[in-house]
Amino acid sequence: MKPDVKAFFDAATFTVSYVVKDPGSTACAIVDSVLDFDYSSGRTDTKSADEVIAHVKAHGLEVAWILETHVHADHLSAAPYIQQQVGGKIGIGDRIKVVQDTFGKIFNEGTEFQRDGSQFDKLFVEGDTFTVGALEGRVLHTPGHTPACLTYVIGDAAFVGDTLFMPDFGTARCDFPGGSAETLYASIQKILALPDETRIFVGHDYKAPGRDEYAWETSVAEEKARNIHIGGGKSAEEFVRMRTERDATLAMPKLIIPSLQVNMRAGQMPPADEDGKTYLKVPVNGL
Repeated sequence: MKPDVKAFFDAATFTVSYVVKDPGSTACAIVDSVLDFDYSSGRTDTKSADEVIAHVKAHGLEVAWILETHVHADHLSAAPYIQQQVGGKIGIGDRIKVVQDTFGKIFNEGTEFQRDGSQFDKLFVEGDTFTVGALEGRVLHTPGHTPACLTYVIGDAAFVGDTLFMPDFGTARCDFPGGSAETLYASIQKILALPDETRIFVGHDYKAPGRDEYAWETSVAEEKARNIHIGGGKSAEEFVRMRTERDATLAMPKLIIPSLQVNMRAGQMPPADEDGKTYLKVPVNGL
């Protein structure tokens, strides 16, 4: 089956969120939502999430799932806010527990921070299935960018998060804690083993040099043929060498510090301090 896919592009973080609808009913899923955050003022805003919510309400949709492809390092998730407004279960990969353990230590979260994934409604593992109306979704565990990365295959559409970008931009970085270029190569082979006509929806787009418009939909066939990092049958050795050299030149994402602290909590802010205010930590020389 071919789901109806509506994309929402957040220019501030270059993130693409999706509403994935069963064409035969009002059921839908939301993939990789965005909570706006101004780092200089420490203020959040729900403008991006409200656009998604307005679309859901305007079309009378029923939200079955609010899906996270991974713990994002470049934007905050709006999952709990969206859940409060329109319902749905929040899902992420089971390996979130590894991510929580890693960053729980980096941010010195203490024993009160649960590292068992219990902040989420569903922890998916490889091969799990779920439904969006009459659509069946299935889960591919595609780590390498992070240990918990998933690809959600819903009908003929695959939502790959940061694992793959548009063919002219390449693939995810692998230098975050728990990342691995070797693992990413193997994960991408899983995605490229899907039928050639499978539509691929990427989690970000940055407009590759020479391209004037943002884009977020491609296909397995196009990625296999033209992806500049892994297409054309590039070997694992070639890919790992390229990825390792490239990652060494990349700066940390602008919102990595707030994003990790919030997203490992399923989009919730850290508990308020004794004064009733919420604070985010900056681990000096910790990342």
